[in-house]
Amino acid sequence: MTRRHALRDDQWERIKDILPDQKSDVGVTAKKNRLVVEAVLNRYKTDMPSF
Repeated sequence: MTRRHALRDDQWERIKDILPDQKSDVGVTAKKNRLVVEAVLNRYKTDMPSF
């Protein structure tokens, strides 16, 4: 199942290196970064109001 507002892998590959990371969280931080970026895109695309 694909998520409606998820980044494609090729899109993620282009931006992943410009996001901050923590050397102590190998692998986990990248996964968290992708979720955060996708959450921001989801809010933007659905015009969800701020709280």
